[in-house]
Amino acid sequence: MVNDPIADMLTRIRNANTALHDKVIMPTSRSKREIARILHEEGYIASWSEEAATPQPLLVIELKYGRNRERVIYGLKRVSKPGRRMYAPKDRLPRVLGGLGTAIMSTSTGICTAADAAKRGVGGEVLCFIW
Repeated sequence: MVNDPIADMLTRIRNANTALHDKVIMPTSRSKREIARILHEEGYIASWSEEAATPQPLLVIELKYGRNRERVIYGLKRVSKPGRRMYAPKDRLPRVLGGLGTAIMSTSTGICTAADAAKRGVGGEVLCFIW
């Protein structure tokens, strides 16, 4: 089995969201920080922070829920996997649920949403969908 840290992150968030936990704690990396930043900017999570720990710093993501504990995140899907990479050129960027969701991509200018990639005029690897 191939170690996929992004799939591990998405699975932890999906499981905690299903169990209605308030926060998720996981080992951090640069790509996980960038994905957490995008999820916060898009309004899917309440906040994120890093905590110093040994042997590796931890990423703490606080999940967001509605007034009556309804979930903000309905689904997460890893698109590009180590066994099969998925790329999108700049003229065929993905849309999630007709624009209601968000596609997160890894481009030459960094990790960003598909909408940001369209503004920059770049394509790249489609990491995941969130809705």
